[in-house]
Amino acid sequence: MVEEESVRVVRCGGSELNFRRAVFSADSKYIFCVSGDFVKVHSTATEECVHILQGHRNLVTGIQLNPNNHLQTFVVGLKLHALFTLPSAEDSVFVIINKEKPDVFQLVSVKLPKSSSQEIEAKELSFVLDYINQSPKCIAFGNEGEYVAAVRDFYLSVYFFKKKTTSRFTLSSSRNKKHAKNNFTCVACHPKEDCIATGHKDGKIRLWRNFDDDKKYTYTCLHWHHDMVMDLAFSVTGTSLLSGGRESVLVEWRDATEKNKEFLPRLGATIEHISVSPAGDLFCTSHSDNKIIVIHRNLEASAVIQGLVKDSNIFTGLMVDPRTKALVLNGKPGHLQFYSLQHDKQLYNLDIIQQEYINDYGLIQIELTKAAFGCYGNWLATVEQRQEKETELELQMKLWMYNKKTQGFVLNTKVNMPHEDHITALCFCNAEKFENPTLVTSSKDGHFKVWILTDDSDIYKKAVGWTCDFVGSYHKYQATNCCFSEDGSLLAVSFEEIVTIWDSETWELKCTFCQRAGKIRHLCFGRLTCSKYLLGATENGILCCWNLLSCALEWSAKLNVRVMEPDPNSENIAAISRSSVGSDLFVFKPSEPRPLYIQKNISREEVQWGVFVPRDVPESFTSEAYQWLNRSQFYFLTKSQSLLTFSTKSPEEKLTPTSKQLLAEESLPTTPFYFILGKHREQQDEKINEAFESELVQLPLTENIPAISELLHTPAHVLPSASFLCSKFVSSLLLSKETKSGEEIPEDVDMEEGKESDDSDEENDFTEKIQDTNNTDLGEDLLHQLSKSEEKELRKFRKVDYSWITVL
Repeated sequence: MVEEESVRVVRCGGSELNFRRAVFSADSKYIFCVSGDFVKVHSTATEECVHILQGHRNLVTGIQLNPNNHLQTFVVGLKLHALFTLPSAEDSVFVIINKEKPDVFQLVSVKLPKSSSQEIEAKELSFVLDYINQSPKCIAFGNEGEYVAAVRDFYLSVYFFKKKTTSRFTLSSSRNKKHAKNNFTCVACHPKEDCIATGHKDGKIRLWRNFDDDKKYTYTCLHWHHDMVMDLAFSVTGTSLLSGGRESVLVEWRDATEKNKEFLPRLGATIEHISVSPAGDLFCTSHSDNKIIVIHRNLEASAVIQGLVKDSNIFTGLMVDPRTKALVLNGKPGHLQFYSLQHDKQLYNLDIIQQEYINDYGLIQIELTKAAFGCYGNWLATVEQRQEKETELELQMKLWMYNKKTQGFVLNTKVNMPHEDHITALCFCNAEKFENPTLVTSSKDGHFKVWILTDDSDIYKKAVGWTCDFVGSYHKYQATNCCFSEDGSLLAVSFEEIVTIWDSETWELKCTFCQRAGKIRHLCFGRLTCSKYLLGATENGILCCWNLLSCALEWSAKLNVRVMEPDPNSENIAAISRSSVGSDLFVFKPSEPRPLYIQKNISREEVQWGVFVPRDVPESFTSEAYQWLNRSQFYFLTKSQSLLTFSTKSPEEKLTPTSKQLLAEESLPTTPFYFILGKHREQQDEKINEAFESELVQLPLTENIPAISELLHTPAHVLPSASFLCSKFVSSLLLSKETKSGEEIPEDVDMEEGKESDDSDEENDFTEKIQDTNNTDLGEDLLHQLSKSEEKELRKFRKVDYSWITVL
């Protein structure tokens, strides 16, 4: 039973992994990355999330390894935009804050007081630099912490801790050619020398030296990137410099020279951050498509940690794959991503558009706008479009069939220009009574079309494809929504302010509903006991419920619904409305206008999409307010693409058993006590293995048994009958019995007369039964003579498996 107080709105996954630089553990076995309110710990070998660090109540803005490895909470009292640590400054950390103006940021040092308490106030701040960028990529400490460099706009500032002086350098665009972009974008410092590397908007990298003198400073340029440099990082020894940008290529500048450089291309997306492990054996890059790539020192990618891809627009909404229970939505351009909610990682991408993507801001791309699953995941329909001018619309619909052999979707049918205008909705009929799959599309051209799967096969050609079966319209209004009833007998299509009901067998118009409350934004049927109801939400903020039996309005409510989703496993419907302070959730049944559950301000920003995901194991909420969460879990996506849900478990409890086992095995400290325990555990395992092996009887090899060799090498037509050979074959499989002194008993010695044998008389009787059946058919007589208990004892006595006798 779950307590009511434990239900809360949480970030369930899919948060930005590329928000800040990832951090390696000291032994390079793990990588720490920011993920919303949490810090995730991934294995660099298996990519699995093995641990989740929680404790923050808002977005995590920085992570650093603590040299002292103490776990404490320091309360600064200000919003922290970035965090830095130095091994030489054990009693302090550096943070970026903004005290006065929103756009003015400062780098300050925070002294960490020594205390045994778990939560300590740290109010002693020391000013270091002013007028800096809030991004941690624009701050770097160099030469073992002797100075700190900061960049913003066209300015480079260097603060020397020993001298407590600041040097400032300026790059003015007026001295350069027209359209030149010298803006600073990032900075990195050499770990052992006085050298600063800065990245710029024009793709150049500048290496600054002699910057302790404002007049004698020099810099050299490295140029390969055609667009802005996103991040820089020196190797641990400082012998090479790493750079990355929008080209999706990691560049390694050996000895910081133009001629000696290496490349790791085709990384898939813009490089946002670059990190180097403390041991120097691994690098990692964070990308704009929300993934982290772990890279070996020889520039070979070894692991990919893929989060939920953040597309600029989620046109398809949130869907659930009926087969894998994965969340499906727009991924990287032209793809559908299948994301596991249980493991919080991407399963795979499905290339829908199947064209090479060109990263050009001025180019109008083909966009994946609609998608829907049908027939329990056997079919997938997608719509893609491209429009340069108002009259030049390129529209294409594709039908994909699931292939069990390849375990993926294969393109079955391609329809060019299925409608003359934009497609507004598409839905499958998933009722079991319909033999042929049926798809309906609605469009702004004023029509809805019914597509069915046809078999055009003949003796010469086999082909199965989709074709248009019916075209419907209503007074030339734009068709905005469509949906099937649960049993598939009715189809509801909204034409602006009017809802039409159609018979799915004859495609005859049955009735219409018109409340003149605005264009219909959402439309759905009730389910199970509420299947006689139809709900529609309008743009004017009215929620209507119609009774299909009486063809009348059942009830209406004033609610500005932005998301309306039915639960496939119950009668419940979730509706999210937008208010002045945030988004509110209402859960209700169509048969009752009174909501079952209301929660105000589930998110401060606008919620754009929502979906119910069936649970593998139902919850056990007893309160009526939370019973809507028993069979399904509700997920919703905000405008900033944060994925949230109502949960009763912490992120740590959601880790899979495999991840927990991996964490337990790899996190054992290598202390002397560990070696003693490890040796003891190994000895125990060896004893168990030896005991198990002693119970096994080694049977002689088949090539050393004369009876088997004789059977295999003798022609079948000259062999005696099976009843004669069977007893001889069984005798060849029996093991010889050893005496106490280790001597083998001769074959001609009768076991019953042997005084040296320890076998009981009962066991000898079983042996005689086998010897007495030499002249009978073992396939029948032996099975009749031996009871189940005798057969069991016989197996124990001779250590031979006689199960094959039943098939002779």
